[in-house]
Amino acid sequence: MTTAHGSADGIVYRLARPEDAGAIEALDSSFTTATVFEVTAAEDGFGFRLREVPVDPPVRKVFPPEEHDEQGFGGAAGRDADARTYVAVDGGEVCGFAAVGYAAWNRRLTIEDIEVAPGRRGRGIGRALMECAAEYARERGAEHLWLEVSSVNAPAVHAYRRMGFGFCGLDTALYGGTPAAGEQALYMSRPCR
Repeated sequence: MTTAHGSADGIVYRLARPEDAGAIEALDSSFTTATVFEVTAAEDGFGFRLREVPVDPPVRKVFPPEEHDEQGFGGAAGRDADARTYVAVDGGEVCGFAAVGYAAWNRRLTIEDIEVAPGRRGRGIGRALMECAAEYARERGAEHLWLEVSSVNAPAVHAYRRMGFGFCGLDTALYGGTPAAGEQALYMSRPCR
C-alpha cells in the first residue's frame, strides 16, 4: 500500500514516513481495565486454562518507551525489507499506528505493535490499521496474521477477537525479568482472507 486510504470520518491511513517517528513515539499506549485474563496450568501439567476475571481496583498499564523501538518506515534502509509501519492521521495528527513484519518461512505477518491514542479508541481506527496490515499480508502471500498480547490487556484481547483473531498459544515466562513480570503472553492469529 503506497497510496493513502481515507475513511468516512476523514482519517487517512498510509505508510509511516520518517517524520512520523516522533508522533508515533509520543502516542499514549496506556490502558485501564477492570478485568484480566488468568492463566492456570492443568492439574496434570498438560495444558492451560484461560479465563477472564474481574480485578479491583482496575489495572492501569503504562508501557515503557523502550518497548516501542521496533517501528520501521516502509522497509527503510537498516530495517527488514518486509517490515512496514502504517499510521492513522486525523487532521494532520498521527492518532494510531501498526508496525508489522512478514516472515516468508512460515508465511506469517506479525503485528509487532498496534496502538491508538486513548481519545480515539472505539472509532474503528485499530480495525482500519489492522486491515492495512491484512492487505499487506495478502500482497506477500501470508497464510495468517499473528500477534502477542499481555494477559492483563483485556480491552485489546476483546478488540482482536472482534477483528477475527482467536487464541493459538501462550507463554507463561516471556515477561520474566521485565516490568511485566507476572503477566502471561497470549498469542492470537487469524487467517488471511
